Parts: sequence; structure tokens; C-alpha cells
Amino acid sequence: MTSDTETDKLEGPGPDDVPDSEDGNLDDRKMSLIEHLTELRKRLMFAAIGFIVIFLICFYFANPFFNFLVAPLAEVWEGDPNRRLIFTAMHEKFFTNIKVAFFAAAFISFPIFASQVWMFVAPGLYKNEKGAFLPFLIATPFLFFGGGAFVYYFVMPVAWEFFTSFEQLSVGAGELAIELEPKVNEYLSLVMRLIFAFGLSFELPVVLSLMARVGIVTPDGLRKKRRYAIVSAFIAAAVLTPPDPLSQLALAIPIIILYEVSIYCATLIWRSKDRAAAEAAGDS
Repeated sequence: MTSDTETDKLEGPGPDDVPDSEDGNLDDRKMSLIEHLTELRKRLMFAAIGFIVIFLICFYFANPFFNFLVAPLAEVWEGDPNRRLIFTAMHEKFFTNIKVAFFAAAFISFPIFASQVWMFVAPGLYKNEKGAFLPFLIATPFLFFGGGAFVYYFVMPVAWEFFTSFEQLSVGAGELAIELEPKVNEYLSLVMRLIFAFGLSFELPVVLSLMARVGIVTPDGLRKKRRYAIVSAFIAAAVLTPPDPLSQLALAIPIIILYEVSIYCATLIWRSKDRAAAEAAGDS
């Protein structure tokens, strides 16, 4: 008469305990280090080629992309045909277009990069690990886009209105007009700084949920560290945004809200883990 342990050994691993290769990317056999490096090089080459092709296309359309980024400021100045942006170096606009194309290509090509990472990692994951990791990979670009859309449609118009209010256009005797004429590279740097700050901040639920999934953080631990998270949110807002209270509050408050969302997500994850452990204990 054999024990349950011996029976499990005879039956072999279950369907959820072996790496899944049904997508046909790799064989069931173990890969050597050289084969892993070869596969990694192939995936990186695909990602790099995709990025370069998209970069060249984005560079051709750099001016429409830049005009899209300038639109919030143009709306603030609507009705004044004399408003303009300037560049003071011969090469400044050219390199600004390169930066615009690079940022646009990095965002557009992210699905290509993520798919290559997934095709490299997925064959070595168990089925339950695939089910845990894939939703986070899918949610990442959507949350980043949400953060960028939030700053573009809600924060930037209000911030530009605030900054342009310091102009001095109506002058009297003995006074000089003070008029804003932003440089194209400085404007782009400010806009991309805001977009990346908000985009990365909106990834907080993904990061903390993934850490909760692997057991690094717990809902109770996140709740106990809430006060430190609030202070860290304001510090991050002070570092990543322009030095005005409006922009800092516009970033700090969403971070705090997203931290609360992360606590809720971590709670759901730990509840599902507890249910799975209880079911496994009941089956045994």
C-alpha cells in the first residue's frame, strides 16, 4: 500500500505545476544558458527594430505631435495671434523634434516591448504564475496613459493659466511689458516631465498589487505605513513637478488616492490567497 506522497510522485506533477509551453515558443525541455541568451537577444532585437521603425515614423510626424502637446497653452492664448514659442539656437528645434519622436515612439512601442518580454518569460512560468503576472502587464500601459491624460486634460490647462497670469502686458509710464515667450525645448521638457511624473505615479496600484501577490507587502502593512506614504507623496510631488502649489497638489492627491486603491487591491489579493490555501487544506 503506497502513501499519498508516493502516489503523487508516481503520478508526476499536475497541470498547474509545470511550465506551460502550449504557445509553442519553447520546447518542454530545459534550455541551456546559451539558449536563454540567444532567445533574449532575439527578443531584444525584435523590440529594438520595432522601436526604430516607430521612431522614424514619429520623427516624420514630429510637428503634429509637438502641436498636440502645445494645444493646452494655445487654448490659454486663444484669440491672440501674436503669441509664439521661440528657439534661440540653430539646432534647437531639430533636437526638440528628435525628443518628441523618441518619447512618442517609446510610448507607442511599449506593447511591442511588453510582448517580447512576455514571450521570453512566459514559457518558464507555471500556469498560475502566468495568470497572476499577465493582468499586471496589460494594466501597465493603460494606467500610464491614464496618468498622462489626467495631466494633459486637467492639470496643464489650469497650470498654464496660473503661470501666464504673471505676465505684465498693460504698462504705464516708467514700466516695461513682461510677456511669456517659452522656448520649444524648455516647454517640451516641462510637459514630458509632468506626463512621466503622473504616468509613473499612476502605476502605484500595479506595483503594490504585484508586491502583494508575491507576498512582499500585506494590506495591514500598507495601512500602518499610510502616514509615511502621504508624506512621501508630497515629497515626490515637490521633486517631480514645477515649484507651484497647484501642480504639487495635483500630483500628491492622486498618489494618495491611488495608495488607498492599492490597499484595496492588496486586500482582495490576500483574500483570494487565503481562500486558495483553505481549499487546498480542505482537499488534503
